[in-house]
Amino acid sequence: MIEINELTKRYGRDAPAVDRLTCTVRPGRVTGFLGPNGAGKTTTLRLLLGLNKPTGGSATIDGRPFRAAGAGLRHVGALLDANDVHKGRTAYAHLAALARSNGLPRGRVREVLATVGLGSAAGRRIGGFSLGMRQRLGIAGALLGDPPVLLFDEPVNGLDPEGIRWARELFRELAGEGRTVLVSSHLMSEMQKTADHLVVIGAGRLIADEPLADFAARAGTGTITVRTPEPALFARLLADAGGSATVGGDPDALTVTGLTTARVNELAFTHRVLVHEVTAHGGGLEEAFMQLTADSAQFRAPATANANANANAKETSR
Repeated sequence: MIEINELTKRYGRDAPAVDRLTCTVRPGRVTGFLGPNGAGKTTTLRLLLGLNKPTGGSATIDGRPFRAAGAGLRHVGALLDANDVHKGRTAYAHLAALARSNGLPRGRVREVLATVGLGSAAGRRIGGFSLGMRQRLGIAGALLGDPPVLLFDEPVNGLDPEGIRWARELFRELAGEGRTVLVSSHLMSEMQKTADHLVVIGAGRLIADEPLADFAARAGTGTITVRTPEPALFARLLADAGGSATVGGDPDALTVTGLTTARVNELAFTHRVLVHEVTAHGGGLEEAFMQLTADSAQFRAPATANANANANAKETSR
């Protein structure tokens, strides 16, 4: 388990790159790590791995700092930058050096090369690899020690569609084995297919730490279906909590907006209302992400003509 508590990193007098960040990344699920450019995602990963020293707070893996783990690849596998390799080495030599420095058996190198689909490229120099091949090599390095914790920073950049699907299935398989899997990515469509849980940050601060479905349901078009034998009573409770509930064709089914599934379940439990179903229908991860991180985006281009037209149309419809 990864535990981050009040983690802070400040460079000189500038605003902190990471600002009192607190979250927990649990095993058995893929956790997506999201945020706009400059949000502090890579800095957080570097702090976790002991590559940077925090200004304050702590970041531990299995209850201790990564630097205290000894042969690190047996405990944590990480891919931060697929281009940060010696271009003159072969893929096999690169991984063999990592294996030797971490006390791992040499036979493991062939195994992970085969796992990532680079078995036939073992003897090729990395300088001739495409970005996608270097990404696969970086994933192989992360898997080398068969660790219980895996960190990936933008791991599917440069991968073709087959490679993206392979990486998605690999991450879910690793999580299914009970490992802790943290994946940082800008690809919202891919995160929606890969992640079970999200940690979202902006300007170094935590914005959300919740299941993906709940986060996506925060978008303006997100809804939740609730089935209960007491729809009128529960609709009033939901309205009192700041939500909105309407009855559809099924008299026992409510369509709820303005609340997360966690809040809906909490209200049902607190007020002893029997519910048979609570299902989120997100307005889309990308839409929710754009809405909730709008104030923390460092770099923003002017809106396009189409975007302005759509915004004006929405305003007029109100």
